[in-house]
Amino acid sequence: MTLIVAKELTKQYGDKLALDHASFVIEEGQVVGLLGLNGAGKSTTMNILTGCISATGGNAIIGGYDIAKNPRQAKALIGYLPEQPAFYPEMKVREHLDFICGLKGVGDNRARHIGELCEMVGLSGMQGRMIRNLSKGYRQRLGFAQALVGHPKVIILDEPTVGLDPSQIIEIRQLIKDAGRRSTVIVSSHILTEIQAVCNRIIMLKKGRVIADCPMEEMIGRLAWGNRVRVRIQGSMEEIAPILGRISQIGRVDVLGQQEPGAWDYVLESTSGEDIRVPVFRALAAASLPLLSMQGSDVSLEEAFLSLEVDNPQKEGTL
Repeated sequence: MTLIVAKELTKQYGDKLALDHASFVIEEGQVVGLLGLNGAGKSTTMNILTGCISATGGNAIIGGYDIAKNPRQAKALIGYLPEQPAFYPEMKVREHLDFICGLKGVGDNRARHIGELCEMVGLSGMQGRMIRNLSKGYRQRLGFAQALVGHPKVIILDEPTVGLDPSQIIEIRQLIKDAGRRSTVIVSSHILTEIQAVCNRIIMLKKGRVIADCPMEEMIGRLAWGNRVRVRIQGSMEEIAPILGRISQIGRVDVLGQQEPGAWDYVLESTSGEDIRVPVFRALAAASLPLLSMQGSDVSLEEAFLSLEVDNPQKEGTL
């Protein structure tokens, strides 16, 4: 089932174009990472999807409802955690969630619902605590609980781990994964490890345009295919080094050391993203140097991002 449709979303702030005809479709049950450098249009996209601001052009449709034409119906399907969630600091945790339940139209079994939310996000022992006395981590948990009120079909999270310590980040990651089992989730972040840890799909923005939209594995896999390999070669470094140096397709050689007697491990990277496996095999065979193993070396999301964002700006479009 399709839950979110962004059609040619455009947003103009004076002479600044924040979104430039951005389009994508998100199905039920996906956890999608909205990725891009600061200023790429992530927050603008989320603000349009949640109805916080209007688009200059295009449409945002949530669960079949145009957010501009049917805001009440569309917003009823959305739970939103902004980058800096706002609270009434003099309220207690339970009071705040009760207030949000009222806004979201949660009537039946409200007390039980609040208790379940607090248990889900680790606030069970904090329900009587005043919000102004909560730490940053617990405030973020409260913001997450607020986004989950009413069990929305769509959960939108803007930089959900910003300002948290490592243990809190791990806990929020788990909350996102748990939420993804019940709802469609969009996570906006410029922290690549966060996206890689929780999402199964990437939508990458650059200057307000969608430059990549694909499963996480596909993005990393396509960029990794044969352009970086880890090899184990039998022989001495004095024999191996000049052979590798004569392979024109290799741009970088990293020596990893010896993992077994009489052999050396290397990571070899191509000069222009081409597959280097055949040239490496042929050069070593011609030199009578046994190639004991060869395998693809994992490309991180950071490297995939930089490949699209910086090194190859002509690659705009869908992967």
